[in-house]
Amino acid sequence: MDETFLHAESGGFLQGGNIVIAPWYGKAILLVDLDAFFAAVEQLDHPAWRGRPVIVGGDADKRGVVATASYEARAFGVHSAMPSSTARALCPDAIWTGGSHHRYREMSKLVMEILIAESPFVQQVSIDEAFVDVSPTPHNTEHPVAVAHRIQEGVARLGITCSIGVGTSKTVAKIASDMDKPQGLTVVYPGREKDFLSPLPVRSLSGIGASAERELKRHGIETLGGLAAADPGLLARLFGKNGRVMYIRANGGDDSPIETEEAVKSVSHEISFAQDLTVLEDIEPAVAAIASRVGRRMRLKGLRGHTLGLKVRYGDRTLKNVQRHLAQGTDDELAFTPILLDMLKEVWKPGVTVRLLGVGLSGFTEEGGLQERLFDLAPDEGAHNVPKALISDPKKRSGLLHATDHVRDRFGEDAVQFGHEMKIRGHTTNSSSKNPSDYK
Repeated sequence: MDETFLHAESGGFLQGGNIVIAPWYGKAILLVDLDAFFAAVEQLDHPAWRGRPVIVGGDADKRGVVATASYEARAFGVHSAMPSSTARALCPDAIWTGGSHHRYREMSKLVMEILIAESPFVQQVSIDEAFVDVSPTPHNTEHPVAVAHRIQEGVARLGITCSIGVGTSKTVAKIASDMDKPQGLTVVYPGREKDFLSPLPVRSLSGIGASAERELKRHGIETLGGLAAADPGLLARLFGKNGRVMYIRANGGDDSPIETEEAVKSVSHEISFAQDLTVLEDIEPAVAAIASRVGRRMRLKGLRGHTLGLKVRYGDRTLKNVQRHLAQGTDDELAFTPILLDMLKEVWKPGVTVRLLGVGLSGFTEEGGLQERLFDLAPDEGAHNVPKALISDPKKRSGLLHATDHVRDRFGEDAVQFGHEMKIRGHTTNSSSKNPSDYK
């Protein structure tokens, strides 16, 4: 077995019948990836589902998509982001569930606690992935592979599994984590990054999507080895500053740090509908329900946003966005929902069908004290036309939101439902999109 990069349960190589771990010098980054996470949690919570194909996702009859498929379902060709109707055709005997995001967040938090116990340098990049810096130091000389093993054992005790990539950079660790699933451990030792990366297709590199892949292939570049040997000037002309990043990473370099407090740039939520919405009486409650999700997440993060956005995808799949800039930041959906409904006039007219709606807040400030004039617009944006809040008294709004947040914290997100939220239940695909950071 090659000791320089491994697909080994032992994390080492055989020498005279004994397990040996080669010394590690320099930076060491782990990428911990929870295996088929949502489906694994469902199988943990439902013992009868273990060993059977499980699909977490939206309704196949309501334009749903697959969020996660268990490895038993993946054997039939099912994968995440696949239309649920296609997944059902491939695996008609699968167990389907809409999932429990409250439970997934709970399990994710337990995993992150395991990682933080190993290193203070943890960057959670999604609900089921995190980078961990475990570089040996003069004060902590423990081998990174030993740390990776201990993490896998800790995660297994929770009843789920993870795959881990170990390398000298985020790029190498991320690619390595995908090489041996489930419960795999792939180690790329310092100095052997290019040997590991070279034969892999360009699509293996994070940030290279379908269009970039086509452009690279058009210039005869199909592998990361080819990308590493490409003319940096050509890559800059094709992809701008991203071309330089591609070149550095294909050569095994990546100086991006572990960001223990990754900045959230926006908080948003969107919902697709099983049948296109056609009348204002259905569209307005949907906007209000989505707004309540965004406001809730803003308060959980201790953020207030100055830029309010509304997204509409029509029945013909065309898309339109509209924004309003607010003089004061907010996390209060009882105040910003009327503004969203006013914004709706700019993107919807009677007779137009709506397939998807989304709401977002960005331009953040840290949470502060109560603001009397929460929704004054900047003077040049017509502040005199600001719609009134659903409850005029800011203190009453704050009290109501605090009470509903408290109940949801204790009993789950569905424990309290406003009328507009109840109205759209049963009309969605059970598939929704959120910022990855919203799971934190």
